[in-house]
Amino acid sequence: MSTQCKGCLDGAGFQRPFSMAFQPIVDITTGAVFAHEALVRGPKGEGAGSVLGQVEEHNRYAFDQQCRVTAIELASTLFDPADNVKLSINFMPNAVYEPRACIRLTLATAMKTGFPLDRIIFEFTENEKLDTEHILNILRTYRDMGFKTAIDDFGAGHSGLGLLTHFQPDIVKLDMDIIRGIDEDPVRRKIVKHTLHMLEDLAILPICEGVETAGELIVLKDLGVSLIQGYILAKPSFESLAVPVAGNKALTIAA
Repeated sequence: MSTQCKGCLDGAGFQRPFSMAFQPIVDITTGAVFAHEALVRGPKGEGAGSVLGQVEEHNRYAFDQQCRVTAIELASTLFDPADNVKLSINFMPNAVYEPRACIRLTLATAMKTGFPLDRIIFEFTENEKLDTEHILNILRTYRDMGFKTAIDDFGAGHSGLGLLTHFQPDIVKLDMDIIRGIDEDPVRRKIVKHTLHMLEDLAILPICEGVETAGELIVLKDLGVSLIQGYILAKPSFESLAVPVAGNKALTIAA
């Protein structure tokens, strides 16, 4: 197999400038930040839609590569090297033609900036129909290289449980639609409760995302969830790290 992937050979670039915002994933049992997720933004902080709307098949590879580079370069200037806080980067499986070839720029950027590979989480969303063998090849390759892996929006997409039968990622992020209003919906509570038990049995770390209310936070804490991401703790911060303040109302409620 060629050491170059189709995207490298095509050479199509992504011309629209963009940057990143960072949103923390917080351990509510300690108040410490576990990771920051890098989220696409326009060059002046515009919403992700202004950028993602320009992504097409011919420039998807270049966009995916540029996202990785931008996230790592920014994180290397913002993160404290003494901390073990991780960087979560979204990637597009359909932009990865051959994992070991397509990862070379990511590895070069991490080496150049000195950002440790074991502090990088690659997460992908399951809301797009994907070739199972292709995504499994990517995830296994990334794990072999020392990266952490995560399924985002779990419960909202196509692969879900079927993928877990073949590969157990380090992290599963429960979709916000399952979390929304969990304090007022016994069905949601039961679904999340049993999902959490399954993930524990599989030694997979759960993260609940999109948490917005104190009621949701309290229920999730009662269910044993420790890692939370959502507006109640911190909104994404453009080209900077949003750090939940000690004594924050949400953290006090969850304490």
